Amino acid sequence: MHVNLPEKRYYKIGEVAKAFDVNTSLIRFWENEFTILKPKKNKKGNRLFTHDDLQNLKLIYHLVKEKGFTLDGARKKMKENPEGMVDKHQIISNLENIKQELINIKNHLS
Repeated sequence: MHVNLPEKRYYKIGEVAKAFDVNTSLIRFWENEFTILKPKKNKKGNRLFTHDDLQNLKLIYHLVKEKGFTLDGARKKMKENPEGMVDKHQIISNLENIKQELINIKNHLS
């Protein structure tokens, strides 16, 4: 999954939900279900997501939405090999970014 967000230190929940094409309530639900998600909160209680939070959300999205895991299944999969899952998912994400870049170059040359 390619998430199109500008490079920033923190992202608001609305930006994150829009990038993942899900409702903000699903992001909040996943925050309660997965301990790996720990966005910072400002004085008003607004969630602020870091780049690491986005990587974790990509992994959760991949397992639940793309692979069809249940929430329990996704939690178990992440516990079995947390570093390996993140590394593998990061490699796939990088390859998707490279593919998109190559497609853009091809379209520009045509």
